[in-house]
Amino acid sequence: MDKPYKILVSERGSFKVMGGVPLIRRAPMKTVHGEPVDWDYVGTGEQEKIETGERYSLCRCGQSKNKPFCDGSHHEATEIDFSLTAERNLIAERRRVFHGKGLELMDDLSLCANAGFCGTRLVTIHKMRQFSADPEVLERILRMVANCPSGRLEAKVNGELVEPEYEPSIAVVPDGPLWVRGGIPIEAFDGYVYEVRSAAAGCRRTSRFATGRTMRWGSRRNKRTFNAETAEFINH
Repeated sequence: MDKPYKILVSERGSFKVMGGVPLIRRAPMKTVHGEPVDWDYVGTGEQEKIETGERYSLCRCGQSKNKPFCDGSHHEATEIDFSLTAERNLIAERRRVFHGKGLELMDDLSLCANAGFCGTRLVTIHKMRQFSADPEVLERILRMVANCPSGRLEAKVNGELVEPEYEPSIAVVPDGPLWVRGGIPIEAFDGYVYEVRSAAAGCRRTSRFATGRTMRWGSRRNKRTFNAETAEFINH
């Protein structure tokens, strides 16, 4: 990373972005049934960059009238909980590893943003891994992993980590979280620096897309368990 990019999470305020991190717009492409299957740039099909300065602040309370930017509305939002709820132990300590033919699928459910790229109404990524010997199925699994905005899923093929490469940027997603990409350090107001990842999702308190347990700061937590027999997650 050439520039000293950094995101600072304010104690009772915005995400302060430093170093001129590129801010862009991305949107999920969906099936006729509303299932997200890939990402596309908004509008023309080309990357839509939002003009910013070297430093800018992004809304964290969900009350700004100038989203994605902070307009100071959090100063009047007395009932918002700004607690930091993201886990602070290493992902390697939390994730579970599931095996397919030549495939290791690593899943840290605590990071889930409920984006929906890991399955459809007919099949989930965990059911698909059972058929990973099929090259077409494996390719689709790897695409699902790459599309996950929270970094919940990782995959190894024949022992080698397959990880999407992102240019450092923050993507604004319609009705969704801020998608932090490219290994940008995120620092809490108490000085703690979260584990650097290729992708993370920061909650903007806007909709169901950001209600899961993801790399969030202040939101309710979903509780789900994985049923190894049916290869499905169960909501509680």
